[in-house]
Amino acid sequence: MLEQLSDLVKQFGNEAVVNNKAVPNELNEGVMDEASTSIFSGLQGGAEKIGELFQGNNAESSTNPVVQQLTEQLSGNLGEKFGLSSSDASGVAGSLIPKVLGSLIGKAKNPNDKSFEIS
Repeated sequence: MLEQLSDLVKQFGNEAVVNNKAVPNELNEGVMDEASTSIFSGLQGGAEKIGELFQGNNAESSTNPVVQQLTEQLSGNLGEKFGLSSSDASGVAGSLIPKVLGSLIGKAKNPNDKSFEIS
């Protein structure tokens, strides 16, 4: 699952990370790896968290509690590990987390899409 999350982060990371002037180019790969790891570890909190993402169509919504929690966690990690300012780290996390989770849940809910299975 981590590899599949990493693929989604890379897919959406171009805009949120690579083309973001607040993130120095030499940090792009590390920031995207941190995003993948943060999402993966955050979702390991149990079935309840994943279940919250599947309810309704709000996996991409910043009002979803799981999205909020993962965004805050990633934002803190980016500031701590890469020295990004709090506003820059929040911007990266706020742009990346909802898109990745929305895509992840969309793929998991789609019976015709076998590219991603939550196990």
